Amino acid sequence: MTATQDELAGLSRYIFRAPSWYTSNAFALLVAAVVGVAAFDSGDATSLRGVLFLGRDAWKGVFFIGVPTVVASVATTGVDRFLGGRLTTNRSSLLALVSEVLIVAVVTLAAVTAAVTPLGQTFVYNALVVALASAFAFRLLVIMAVSRSSLVVAAVPASVQTVAGAALLFVYSGTITFLAGGGPVLQAYLRPFLARADRGPAALEGLTPDHFAILAATCVLYALGVHAFLLVIDRPWRRSLGVSMLDFLRGFIGHVAEGSRELEDFFEQLGQEAVVPVTVLSFRRAAAPDGGSTERTTGTDAAAAGLGAGPGPEKARFVLPMIHPGPMGEIGGGNFPERLARRTEGLAFPPHATAGHDFNLVTEREVDTVLDAADAALDRVEFSREATRSVRVGSGEAEVVGQGFGDDALLVTTYAPGHADDIEYAVGLSAAAEARTAGLDRVMLADAHNCNYGLEATEIGQVAPGSQRSFDMIRAAGLAGAALRDARRGDLSLGVAWDPTEWTAADGIGPLGVRVAVTEVAGVTTAYVLVDGNNMEPGLRRRIVEAVLAEDRPAAGPDALGGRDARVETPLRADGAPVVDEVEVLTTDTHIVNTVEADNRVGEALDHDELAGLVRRLVARALADREPVVAGMATERAEVTVFGNDRTETLASHANAVVAMGGALALAVIAAAIAVSTVIFFIT
Repeated sequence: MTATQDELAGLSRYIFRAPSWYTSNAFALLVAAVVGVAAFDSGDATSLRGVLFLGRDAWKGVFFIGVPTVVASVATTGVDRFLGGRLTTNRSSLLALVSEVLIVAVVTLAAVTAAVTPLGQTFVYNALVVALASAFAFRLLVIMAVSRSSLVVAAVPASVQTVAGAALLFVYSGTITFLAGGGPVLQAYLRPFLARADRGPAALEGLTPDHFAILAATCVLYALGVHAFLLVIDRPWRRSLGVSMLDFLRGFIGHVAEGSRELEDFFEQLGQEAVVPVTVLSFRRAAAPDGGSTERTTGTDAAAAGLGAGPGPEKARFVLPMIHPGPMGEIGGGNFPERLARRTEGLAFPPHATAGHDFNLVTEREVDTVLDAADAALDRVEFSREATRSVRVGSGEAEVVGQGFGDDALLVTTYAPGHADDIEYAVGLSAAAEARTAGLDRVMLADAHNCNYGLEATEIGQVAPGSQRSFDMIRAAGLAGAALRDARRGDLSLGVAWDPTEWTAADGIGPLGVRVAVTEVAGVTTAYVLVDGNNMEPGLRRRIVEAVLAEDRPAAGPDALGGRDARVETPLRADGAPVVDEVEVLTTDTHIVNTVEADNRVGEALDHDELAGLVRRLVARALADREPVVAGMATERAEVTVFGNDRTETLASHANAVVAMGGALALAVIAAAIAVSTVIFFIT
């Protein structure tokens, strides 16, 4: 993730879920009642008569302020949908509530100003006109973004709240008296319904027909301001990306407020076709007798090769597509790890690939394409009992843990304790190719993604082509391939364990929880720990490794780390040394946890010792679960639509520019509109 993408990720601080329509309306009525008590003070609250007046004042607030809000909450969705829009009831209610708060804030500020200055009550009436027009402009902007309607069409549902409020003011302010000379028909039929000044609060008596004429003119002026603002903001998006900023805004609002898929429609417009390798490493229970063949076999050839009736049920499956599980939440490939787990026979292990945000899938539908490719690769897997012991090599900042299975290999790269984030696609392909020069057929190269300083870091942490880190990793992969070529081989045993945990996305842990796979070859055991999260706080990986390799563990007894599972069986060698010889900790980089906040690394919200204790218990369970297995690897290519080269960076820079400059531009437009409004007040 680049610095620009970091800034874009920071927009997650605006993420929320729109409350239900009845919650928004209830809060709107409560606000209206409180404002009514403050605005229509009718007596001393210490007497019974005063208490009754307070109730009447609260009712006036509900009627004159709350009713237009409720009307807008209910009617806006219907009007917008009738005109072809997409506004939901929850969004409509929230929009009406925010507009009410805007009106109340402006009028309250004006009332306080009038009380301490000689401006008088007329200033409050003028501010009320501006507030109603501002609410219309704000609603117009949101509805144009959400429903993607034209200015004229969006103005109809946007005006509901302003029209409803103005209608009540018109009827109960005495403004209707200007119709007194309209003839007997008008007086007989209209005035009984529209002339209710005697029932309205005295505070509204100063409103005149001029105020409503100015309100109409101001609404037109503000609508033109909204149109100009959107034209200026939208122009760079259309020229650079060929899409509208309103599409992004609509999708972002839909995703963060209601979890909709509208953002995927926007990303699909940006997407580019890409071919990505999907590599599968499958472990199946061995069905052959001891001393059977170690030839590479498919299930159909197993009997001929000496594996009896063929491999047994699948015990575990590592799947590594060269994609990035983003961009956020369940949008695109953000929920790929869980989708894979639901579709896998054995325990699924989806480590993070060497790919950055340019390889985000544009829609969740693309995940099906990747999973289909994984299934196709699984059908071509050739199984073997033979594997190598694990090796760990290093070059510069990069370290690689590798293990061979037949003529293939699993490599896991880490820069810990150094700060690192995503490894770019080209670097990963180059490193895998370097490893294959030692004679390996296929290489599954995973990014451990296990040490990051977060958005506050001064360095980006991305491993890009041409950087020293990229050459460190490529050389380390080559050294790992050479080491595996000469490594001791033997029959393979595997044990697995899994705990979905009680932690949630708010704690930085996704639905896959913590998973452990322990291999044993030639007396050497290796533990692969996979945490369903997005990177780790510095030092946490080391804490976990130390907990797993600790030599002072009792064979059975209270666990020194963590509070769950009071007793744990811990296999030890005869000399008392720990059974596990090598450990590496990985994260899936799931972006489900990023709906909480952009920077939600594993270890930020949970206790490090508790996680380390859980991992140690899972390793002990995996050790106890060891049994002979066969393993095999295959790769299939999938054609998918991803963000594409430099598209993520361009999108991030444009979005950041809107945040940085859009506010200033909006203030300029607002200032200009208010200035013109002031001129209108003076000349009328």
